[in-house]
Amino acid sequence: MIDCLSFILFIIAALAGYRVISNVPSLLHTPLMSGMNALSGVTVLGALLATALAVNSPSEFIGAAAIVLATTNVAGGFLITDRMLKMFK
Repeated sequence: MIDCLSFILFIIAALAGYRVISNVPSLLHTPLMSGMNALSGVTVLGALLATALAVNSPSEFIGAAAIVLATTNVAGGFLITDRMLKMFK
C-alpha cells in the first residue's frame, strides 16, 4: 500500500502547484513558461529519483506518472516558447 505521508505530500504539492499557476495572469504566462522549463527539468530529476527509490509497485506507478507529467510539461513549455519566438520574427 502507498505510504500515507507520501500520498498526502503528493496531494498537497499538486494543489499548491495548481494554486500558483492559476494565479499567474495570462499576459505573463508565456514569458514565464520559458523560465520555468529549467525548474520543470529539476522536477523530472526529482520524479526519477523518487521512482528509483520506490519500495512498492503503487509508489513506482505514481513515480512513473510524475515522470510522464513533468516531461510533458517541459516539452510543452519548449513548444510554446518556440511558438512565441516565431511570432516575433
